[in-house]
Amino acid sequence: MNEHLFKIEIAYALPTVQSLLVVHVAEGATIQDCIEQSGILLKHPEVDLKTNKVGIWSRTRKLTEQVEDGDRIEIYRPLIADPKDVRRRRAEKAKEEGRANKITGGRP
Repeated sequence: MNEHLFKIEIAYALPTVQSLLVVHVAEGATIQDCIEQSGILLKHPEVDLKTNKVGIWSRTRKLTEQVEDGDRIEIYRPLIADPKDVRRRRAEKAKEEGRANKITGGRP
């Protein structure tokens, strides 16, 4: 029996380098199957599928979900800082430097 193979990309990016691997998997393969088959876990041992989130085309998915032909699976790194806190600090700094109104936060 000749089974249909899907072409899937696996992406993982560090601040200085990006890994983009192509893997051919059988129809019905899960995200976890694809990641394990790609060998990216050997290349990047810091990736832990129990803690790192994954997604397809920038949408978070579960490891047990099946893939479709042409999907790009992305392995996400944990955030270093909370984006809301960073924005809040940047706004406070702008107020202190006089680049923003101290009451409204808008331009002076």
